[in-house]
Amino acid sequence: MSRSNLHAGSRGRPAPLCGVLLALIAGPAAAAGAQETVTLDQLSVEGEGGDPNRAVPNSLNLRTRDRTASRLGLTPLETPASLDIVSGETARLRGQDTIAETVTQDATGITTIAAPGNGNGAFSSRGFAGPNSIQQLYDGTRFYVGANTVTFPFDTWNVERIEVLRGPSSVLYGDGAIGGVINVVPKKPVFVPINAARAVVGTDGTARLALDSGGALGQAEFGDTFAYRVNVSGNRADGWIRPEGDFRNLAVSAALLFQPSPDLAFTLSHDLGYQEPARYWGTPLVEGRIPDLIRFNNYNVRDAKITWADNWTQLKTEWSPSADITVRNTAYRLTSRRHWLDVEQYSYNRGTGLVDRGDYLEIYHSQEQVGDRLDATLRGDLFGLPNQFVAGFDVNHIDFRHTNNFYFDQTTSVPLTGYDPGFFPQNGRARPAYATQTSQASVFAEDRVLLSDRLSFLTGVRLDVPTLHREDLQTGSQFEKTYHALGYRFGVVYNPTPDSALYAQYSVATDPVNSLITLNQSLAGFRLATGDQVEIGAKGLAFDGALEWTVAGYRIVKDNLISAVPGQPTLSTQVGSQSSQGLELALGWRFAPAWRLDGNLALLHAQYDRFDQSVNGATVSYAGNQPVDVPERLANLWLTWDAARDWTARVGLQNVGRVYSDFGNTARRPAYNLVNAVLDHQVTAESRLSLRVYNLFDRVYAISGNAVNAVGTNWLLGRPRSVEVAYTVTW
Repeated sequence: MSRSNLHAGSRGRPAPLCGVLLALIAGPAAAAGAQETVTLDQLSVEGEGGDPNRAVPNSLNLRTRDRTASRLGLTPLETPASLDIVSGETARLRGQDTIAETVTQDATGITTIAAPGNGNGAFSSRGFAGPNSIQQLYDGTRFYVGANTVTFPFDTWNVERIEVLRGPSSVLYGDGAIGGVINVVPKKPVFVPINAARAVVGTDGTARLALDSGGALGQAEFGDTFAYRVNVSGNRADGWIRPEGDFRNLAVSAALLFQPSPDLAFTLSHDLGYQEPARYWGTPLVEGRIPDLIRFNNYNVRDAKITWADNWTQLKTEWSPSADITVRNTAYRLTSRRHWLDVEQYSYNRGTGLVDRGDYLEIYHSQEQVGDRLDATLRGDLFGLPNQFVAGFDVNHIDFRHTNNFYFDQTTSVPLTGYDPGFFPQNGRARPAYATQTSQASVFAEDRVLLSDRLSFLTGVRLDVPTLHREDLQTGSQFEKTYHALGYRFGVVYNPTPDSALYAQYSVATDPVNSLITLNQSLAGFRLATGDQVEIGAKGLAFDGALEWTVAGYRIVKDNLISAVPGQPTLSTQVGSQSSQGLELALGWRFAPAWRLDGNLALLHAQYDRFDQSVNGATVSYAGNQPVDVPERLANLWLTWDAARDWTARVGLQNVGRVYSDFGNTARRPAYNLVNAVLDHQVTAESRLSLRVYNLFDRVYAISGNAVNAVGTNWLLGRPRSVEVAYTVTW
């Protein structure tokens, strides 16, 4: 990762995970008493509580209402857009412990480009890559990306569902969503008692403990007025990379619901995420490949550190004074503290036979985001036609402080094997660099009118006006810049039957030139990048719901890329453009009583249409090249077999096409196939034993990578074959 893509804030260590989790698990177990509980079968079939609007495991959820693709709470069959709704229980049944694993293995056309420099939170979709083009939400609220880094959320234990909206989405969430949106929806408070726990052990010292508890509070005195939900998940491992390959994390989610009447509800929640990920930045290629003798080597320094701490507090209010009016308000506060201390670039030197190491970096992030969103939905008639209309506003303020050592420049070299990693130099420590304050206000509206019982027309618009103020903490220089971002869409949906839909849409979105809240002065004069999409598609159910399917075709064009001025390579201007066009398919099919097939396929062609850059004093055109980190083929396939009454086998295949790490398409990362397998044994109605095998055939593959120099390339490798045994119980 280059310096422009790296970033960080330090927090103290939490209490030992095992002790904390065991204490938490023991408490609810002792208090459960003789209350009616939810079994594992009920958790899987009813979507954790029986709410018909919640996502169902192993399903495309075409009839599940969501608020990611539309604030009107439509189902995918009513929405003119491509939307995946992945149940959290699906992720847990398939052994997917992270958001990245779930999104890339279950949703359509999404791949991860996770690396420590982006917080392991970057994706690509529909030809566009990175956290400034694939926006991430938590419970419907967006994160403002600082220095290209997203570190929260990361754990799937507390997830009710993940909704992935593909294609430009600025009409809903503002700039930074040309490729799509990933919305992680946490588990909600419930009045039905729920208690579940999971313990996992695996290879490379892996250990996981998790607890889920929910139910009514004070029923005898207050009735169905108060409910709660608490989720705790801790994970650790020694790691497969040596040294500094170990990791540990803790995720805590707690929510309290106060419902004084059927038409009024308040939900107060707090989420905490703490991570110490593996201090691994990649493996250098030797003569174009990764030799077996260095596959598990880490070339970072011995005292490397990475810590990320995120806290998210929100108060949600929902009021329905009548059947035709719903008012929602969300007030929230997010804090992020991040710290990196690493040597982050490695390349093999053919002349010396050594590994050259550079980018000795220490970085701190301190970020606080405070905001409020209010919207009101009205249902009625428009010129005699049934109509739904929602309008609202969104305001927030973000303070960001960046501390770094970008002044420091040092390189070292170590042997391929048998090396001393060394320590980070004390004369290269970080110092305050800059601080920004960003204030943002937006207004939005969306409307859906039913032209007939089969035909609907959907429109939407959003205007964002962010103002950035940046101060250089070394020189005292300052600048301020205000932007205007407009997004809108028009869509039509035709339902030939209640179980099928044909749709078309046109949408316009914006992307920041870089992470907006950390934009530097050299880029401040550029306009926001703009993009538009045309999409057509169809979706439906057949055979009494045994088969669900979707198909979509699209074309996206993005303008105002940064480009070098022809003949003046030291100057930049916005004249570039990038485009993509593709086809996406998805299906879920129970083709026999004991068999189910779930799969998706994304085929696309993406290219730079106009994009020049200065290289060694000369202007080079990359027109026609495949964009960085964008595969042109993605596929997932899951086969589920209920082998016997208490036994279920799951096999997953993931295919990711070839990608490039550089604009010139010379640093290639090969396509790869991964096979994962899960075998479940239902020991009792309340307990399940699972055997999970990841990367069954031990494929060597790269999640992300970069071109270090003209002859050196660095790959960040995915995990080798590993095995875990999990035991899940409810009470």
